[in-house]
Amino acid sequence: MSVTDWCVLLITLLSIVVYGVWKSRGTKNIEGYLLADRQLPWYQVGLSVMATQASAITFLSAPGQAYGDGMRFVQFYFGLPLAMIVICIAFIPVFSRMNVYTAYEYLEQRFDNKTRSLTAFLFLLQRGLSTGITIYAPAIILSTILGVGITYTTLLMGGLVILYTVYGGTKAVSYTQMFQMAVIFSGLFFAGYMVVHLLPEEVGFTDALHIAGKMGKMNALDTTFDWNNRYNIWSGLIGGLFLQLSYFGTDQSQVGRYLTGKSVAESRIGLIMNGLLKIPMQFLILLIGILVFAFYQFHTPPVYFNKVEVASIQNSTYRNEYNALQEQYDVLQQGKRKQVDAYIAALHQQDKAQQQWLGVQLKQADAQSEAIRTSAAELIKKNTANKDANDRDYVFLSFVMDHLPVGLVGLLIAIIFLAAMGSTASGLNSLASTTIVDFYKRFHKKLENEAHYLSASRWATILWGLFCVVVAFFASRVGNLIEAVNILGSLFYGTILGIFLVAFWMKKVKGTAVFYAALLTEVIVIVISLQEHPIAFLWLNVIGCLLLMLLAACFQFCFVRSAKKP
Repeated sequence: MSVTDWCVLLITLLSIVVYGVWKSRGTKNIEGYLLADRQLPWYQVGLSVMATQASAITFLSAPGQAYGDGMRFVQFYFGLPLAMIVICIAFIPVFSRMNVYTAYEYLEQRFDNKTRSLTAFLFLLQRGLSTGITIYAPAIILSTILGVGITYTTLLMGGLVILYTVYGGTKAVSYTQMFQMAVIFSGLFFAGYMVVHLLPEEVGFTDALHIAGKMGKMNALDTTFDWNNRYNIWSGLIGGLFLQLSYFGTDQSQVGRYLTGKSVAESRIGLIMNGLLKIPMQFLILLIGILVFAFYQFHTPPVYFNKVEVASIQNSTYRNEYNALQEQYDVLQQGKRKQVDAYIAALHQQDKAQQQWLGVQLKQADAQSEAIRTSAAELIKKNTANKDANDRDYVFLSFVMDHLPVGLVGLLIAIIFLAAMGSTASGLNSLASTTIVDFYKRFHKKLENEAHYLSASRWATILWGLFCVVVAFFASRVGNLIEAVNILGSLFYGTILGIFLVAFWMKKVKGTAVFYAALLTEVIVIVISLQEHPIAFLWLNVIGCLLLMLLAACFQFCFVRSAKKP
């Protein structure tokens, strides 16, 4: 990056962090540290909820997901608005009435200690792993910018976020997230504008969408039903509804955001705001990936986008094989460029027959390009043992670094860093709050003063931060990051949601039945996910939730019958 880009990056980051630290000064008790004294307005609640979900993975990985797989990932969010309505009606009033710090406190009063502890443990496990993956995302950026190993940048990013979160707690996170989202929306608008601006003069925005559509990338709506298809309207509406219900209704990283609201009404409006804005925001991010794909039809992209790995293979025994693949790829791209130019001409002349014929040719050429990229990825995998060779997470970053003007590069890198800081800080904060409230205060130190619990919360943040950094070291093996986080969450979210739905609506079912049902359900969900041809991960949320409710009812029936026998 240029000196100007570094200045923009550092000034943006420092100004927002300093503001957050300044606004959070004077935090002296656990309620202020974990819940910002429950005094935030609705717009701040809504932006904080959005920023927590919109991690660096969203801005780094989603454009790459669209580049390789098209727009169909947007269907993942179709269940979100309905989930927000259900949470506003069923979840928020309960949590607010009981004045809880974490969602899991309610379960002890409804069920028993062991059910609360099991649910909190499941949350800690999945959130700790997911937060580790979110730390890895900005480490990718630093590694690419500085040209150093991912290990060093992971340690640096992890250390920065830990320090930032330990000092300010939820208040610092919430205040900075409001400004982060303002910067993020501005940066996305400029990024989209610049991609279109960099297209050839005769190619407009709609032309770029036509090109992407002919190559199968404008697949934003898929109405076919297939258990193995990860993204279609049914998995999005049904599976997505269950996942979003669990994420926003039972995951402390989100529950902790809307518990900071001044009132039930403020929390509800904040969540509705998130439900209305999230799908358009995600559509825009994926659309940027589509436009980048269209851009690279006129400019030859690298056969592999991770520059650090390319530099490594150039110094290995696989160098000649890789260079041969790059030459094949370049020749194929030159031929494809001529086809794209011909297609644009046919489009402007409204020659439908020529468009149809060239569309078939472009699809075939694109399939050949992907075959060469797959071969290059296999070479990378041979050169770097135990590494997933998927390079989609580097597509947007590579475009930003190579093609955007000075200043805007620094701003977009700052956006990704801000998203990383906001979501990771929220994750660490929720891990600390659950650890202290659901375990430490109940089993170790029950009657200490506020200063003691505040100190313990900060130490818990540090320990969880170190755990997440260790997880981040293994994140390179999980494939596309945005998919990996959601697949991981789907292993646990269905079970956790099922526990809460039983608590709300199945009043005759008691804690012991739910506890054993949760253990059995979690085993079954994990076994299903490990099959050679598992069903699409969104359906795991539905299966986990409904299976737990069914098993809990059966166990309760058996326990009651057993108790009645002489």
